[in-house]
Amino acid sequence: MRRRRLAPAALLLPLALLLTACGGNSAASTSDGRVDGKGSVTLNVGDQKGGSEAILRAAGQLKDLDYRIRWSTFTSGPPLLEAVNAGAVDTGGVGNTPPVFAAGAGSKIKVVAAWHGTSKGDTVLVPKDSPLKKPQQLKGRSVAVAQGSSAHFQLVASLKKAGLELSDIKVKYLQPADALAAFTSGKVDAWAVWDPYTSQILQGGQGRVLTDGDGVTNGHTFQVAAPAALKDKKKSAAVKDYLERLRRAYTWVYDHQEEWAKVWAEDTGLPEDVALAAVKRTYTTRIAVAVDQPLIASEQEIADTFTALKLIPRKVDFARFTDTRFNGGLPPSTTEARPSTGS
Repeated sequence: MRRRRLAPAALLLPLALLLTACGGNSAASTSDGRVDGKGSVTLNVGDQKGGSEAILRAAGQLKDLDYRIRWSTFTSGPPLLEAVNAGAVDTGGVGNTPPVFAAGAGSKIKVVAAWHGTSKGDTVLVPKDSPLKKPQQLKGRSVAVAQGSSAHFQLVASLKKAGLELSDIKVKYLQPADALAAFTSGKVDAWAVWDPYTSQILQGGQGRVLTDGDGVTNGHTFQVAAPAALKDKKKSAAVKDYLERLRRAYTWVYDHQEEWAKVWAEDTGLPEDVALAAVKRTYTTRIAVAVDQPLIASEQEIADTFTALKLIPRKVDFARFTDTRFNGGLPPSTTEARPSTGS
């Protein structure tokens, strides 16, 4: 019985080592020097496995570039933002919480673009046979989460909605690879995480959703840029074009779900059924929105929450870490996300 239970987890571990898209502190970046396009301007783009490059290529949005893109792959959002702060990367994509921690550290970053989606893929998972049936029962239980990740805030907000505080549970700060192993071996009672991990666990029959972030968190993802790149006229123009291509690519996904899921699976090692489930639950819901005052206020709430928990050392004025020049005619950040096409 024990071997039967652990076998699926072992198959999932290689993916866990690859995908830490919204996670907290993690390993440094790996730059493989891939270059697309031509021209005298080079845009250094931070990416994550199965991220922006994959979706742009699948959607045909890397054609006819009149500037060069040099891609660097990172394990998660925080080290990517460290590279932006250091000027090694001009722009890159992260979830809704890493920029808050970067702002708390006084990093040189600017949020320049946003997408709004549902938060149904952001979940607190429990084993399939767990006695826990509602979030209130998490009191006194151990919960794995990546510190500084989007799941970290989702956990805090979900606990608050259930009348609990972070101090009411036993928090185990673990990166996804370690959290997955702890979850499937029964060493923690629950796991706060995001898609595609949610789809991994559900498709593999390893667990079920105790609660999710829908209506609890803001569902935003961001592109962040280095202030120095934005001050450079040519690089700023390249950033503008890059963001427009990325927005078109996300629109393409909605009508090409199976095609994108196949590319995503090949790029990351995800099983194709897991990739498709994550695409339907999470990817297809995202729409490009403006970096506006409601968005800034929503991120400020996240910052204030972590400051109150003493996980961010100082008061953060999140507006200082945004740049609205690329909003154009985008809808407000409060625009409803597309409905999920998955379960």
